Amino acid sequence: MTHDVGQELGGLVATAHRIREAIESVIEGKGDVVRLTLTVMLAEGHLLIEDVPGVGKTMLAKALARSIDCPVRRVQFTPDLLPSDITGVSAFNQQSREFEFKPGPVFANIVVGDEINRASPKTQSALLECMEEHQVTVDGTTYRLDTPFMVIATQNPIEMEGTYPLPEAQRDRFTARIAMGYPEPAAELEMLDVHGASSPLDKLEPVATTAEVRALIDAVRAVYVSQPIKRYAVDLVAATRQTRDLRLGASPRATLHLVRAARAHAALSGRDYVIPDDLQDLAVPVLAHRLLPSLEAQGQRLRPEHVMADLVRRVPVPESRERGAGGAAPR
Repeated sequence: MTHDVGQELGGLVATAHRIREAIESVIEGKGDVVRLTLTVMLAEGHLLIEDVPGVGKTMLAKALARSIDCPVRRVQFTPDLLPSDITGVSAFNQQSREFEFKPGPVFANIVVGDEINRASPKTQSALLECMEEHQVTVDGTTYRLDTPFMVIATQNPIEMEGTYPLPEAQRDRFTARIAMGYPEPAAELEMLDVHGASSPLDKLEPVATTAEVRALIDAVRAVYVSQPIKRYAVDLVAATRQTRDLRLGASPRATLHLVRAARAHAALSGRDYVIPDDLQDLAVPVLAHRLLPSLEAQGQRLRPEHVMADLVRRVPVPESRERGAGGAAPR
């Protein structure tokens, strides 16, 4: 590790630690969830938080947003929400006698989409362009979005009444999906003490600036990925297209997201190179939500998460002396 890269990663870990501590002051007992959230942000990705109501999905999104001193917008997705309510609209100015663009809530660094699957598929699709290309096109004119740009969407399981399942194209644009899960009894007891009188979000102050987050993202881009690690990522994704347990495997976009997330995961661990463990830790949250089980797997009640975890155990791990391929840097 060079001195300059070491300094950058040292600053990255310190800044990320401050953000993580700020979030964990609001979200008790969910360290792994908070780390994955930071990983997605530094990988320039988007996060889908899926779970039953009341477990802190929106609280997590708001805690991250308030921990960074940057523009944040929240959108409550409802059945009557229109695409223009998200992207913006051209309105006629009576004084200038010209159309003026009124930016929508996507023109922010962090966009919190609450209960995204309560909106119609037409409205959900309004996010496709901005999530993939970081731009919005309205009436033939394209507007660039600022960096960083991250969508944090929450949704209830599709079995809940009054929801629409996310289309495959929409799910594929989310870098990772996580589930909050119910808290441990000790964490839930502490929540009663902390949240009893007032919300800890009210006291949460920014601990990082937009410029610092941009610097972190630049440092993550410089993390080294060896050829054996790249082949390992391709093998993991290719395995989802070959198993009989899945009728839809992961896309090439998924491979790219997996490697980007692995870079961020390595950087948060203080390394300037990716190892197989990074890919293995992220394979399920990054890939599983893009997969569709086969009819046979559905009959056996095999969820995509189970299939992906099994593939991780079966796909051979690369063996090489090259840095980052076999789990250690060369001497």
